[in-house]
Amino acid sequence: MNVDLFELNGRSPKRSKPNVLRSPDFKGAGVLLAMVIVGGLAGCGATRPMQYYQLTVPPDVHHAETNASGISLALGPLVASHLYREDRIVFSSGPQQMGTYEFQRWTEPPAEMIQEVLLRQLRASNRYREVFAQRSASRSDYVLRGRLYDFKEVNGSPLQARVTVEFELKDMKSGSTVWSHYYNHDEPVSGKDVSAMVAALDRNVQRGVGEVKASLEQYFSSLPPDNNSATDR
Repeated sequence: MNVDLFELNGRSPKRSKPNVLRSPDFKGAGVLLAMVIVGGLAGCGATRPMQYYQLTVPPDVHHAETNASGISLALGPLVASHLYREDRIVFSSGPQQMGTYEFQRWTEPPAEMIQEVLLRQLRASNRYREVFAQRSASRSDYVLRGRLYDFKEVNGSPLQARVTVEFELKDMKSGSTVWSHYYNHDEPVSGKDVSAMVAALDRNVQRGVGEVKASLEQYFSSLPPDNNSATDR
């Protein structure tokens, strides 16, 4: 909301008065100040309503352990710029210039939404004994960490929704990074409003998460049977 600042240019109360509360000048200035405040509040009442958007998050599915592999997988926080750890919707109008929409927001920070989409997609795949968000005291066979570089509208012709993210998988037994995946894609926006751009970002995230899930499954499938289990961990 754009707020205009007003300066009150009335006469100040005379300092020679022993009781300024009874000064006619002070009373007049107080009435004028009250009118300005009431007018400002009335102007704020006409503010545009805030609109909120979210990504498509699949249902949270927990499969029986007997139908899954023995791998325990933890998801670490998605590291990102402060712009993607807040609820503002970001756009870029040039190679160096970025901005945010004022009245359109995400229901949650993008980094958290993307992590939740990935978490639920991995659980729904029924490929793992358990998949959970990493906590300081939690233990797992592998930890999946990522960094979000881009999650924004890119102005131009055509208008595009850009997602750039990178993930790494750490084997907790050996302490080494055993897998990584880099995703970058510009999804065309089929409209000129914010809703169309949000829909394009959502499609882009679903595509990227699908790639990450498939690449992880390919990696674990390539491991020897002894390594594809948590028995010796």
